[in-house]
This record gives sequence, C-alpha cells and structure tokens, in this order.
Amino acid sequence: MIRRLPIFPLAGAVLFPGLQLPLHIFEPRYRAMVEMALASDRLIGMIQPRTGMTNRDPDCPELFDIGCVGKITEVEALADGGFDIVLTGEARFSLANEVTRDTPYRVVEADIEALDTDIGELASVERASLEREARRFAQSQGYVIDWTSVASLDDQTLVNGIAQIAPFDSAAKQALLEASSLSERTDLAIQLMQFFGRRDGDDKLVTLQ
Repeated sequence: MIRRLPIFPLAGAVLFPGLQLPLHIFEPRYRAMVEMALASDRLIGMIQPRTGMTNRDPDCPELFDIGCVGKITEVEALADGGFDIVLTGEARFSLANEVTRDTPYRVVEADIEALDTDIGELASVERASLEREARRFAQSQGYVIDWTSVASLDDQTLVNGIAQIAPFDSAAKQALLEASSLSERTDLAIQLMQFFGRRDGDDKLVTLQ
C-alpha cells in the first residue's frame, strides 16, 4: 500500500514494529509535523538519514530505503511550543519517492508493507538460542533483567525489543530493521550481541572497531 507520510529523519533513532520510542520535539518544522499528525491520523515515518560523502545537503540528507511507521500514542504539549511524544511502531515501510512539498518537513510516498515477516513464531531452538545469548549479553553489560517477564514475551516483541533497546550502533540497528524475516532478525541479533558483548581474557568488555 502506497501512502504519503511525513517523515522524521533522525540518525540513531530506529523504531521497530510493536515497540515505543519517546521523542522530544523542539525544531519548528517538526513541531509543525506533529501538529499536522495530531490533526489527522497521528502517523509519522521514522527513518535514518545516510551519512558520509553522499550527503551533500545537510538540510536534506539522503535517506535509507527502509523505515518504520509510528503512531503518536502519547503527547504532552510544552510551554515553549514543543512536544514530548511517544511513537508506537506499526509497520515497516520502504521509501518509494520523496514528494515535492509546501511543508517545512519532508514528505514521502511510502510502501507500507503487510509485514508477515514481523509476526509469527520462532522455532523453539531459535527462541532458546536468543534468550541464552541475551542473558550473556545482559550480564556483560551489567544489566539487571526480569527474565521471568522476558520469558512471557511473544517472539516479535522479544526480538524487536532487543533490536531497539540494545546498545548497538545505528548501522547495526538499521540492518536489523531491514532483515527480511523474524528469523533473520533473530540470527542477526544473536551475532550482534556476540560481537558487541565479547569479553577478553581479563573479563573486560572489548570495544570492537
């Protein structure tokens, strides 16, 4: 399904279906975007800008091909005219093309996929491997996790939750978002937890470049 969508291109902010992302909105163009969204369907597209030599225009950087549609589910209007909002991820989208606009914010035509790849169930061995690696990774990072609550999560929420919350870099999170299936995202999440959480012989976290 192709539809027009206002976008918030923000490096390092990757939203996954079923997860929430809090945002502080202060720039005038994005205040206008939130006001427009609140007056219509409350939908905003979160997508990362590409970095590097290809971005010759810092005010209108090139974008990655895949983002996530988020719905404003919580909003607080601030005294300075800004907003604190919470976006809840609804579905991934692929960028079709950018629309010539008369708005201060960017608008795209987005192909909102019917993502059966983001639903369904993992095989029991996949789920067990993911939980096992998540425990190792959490221990290496010093996180305290309620594993009883984790065990009650459905597969999509668990995989996407790890993908969004774990302290991976923005390129890794983008790769997770672009994974073609829940199983592929699970395999990649396990690899990334092993990579970012590897320890050396002195039991110190190794920073990998």
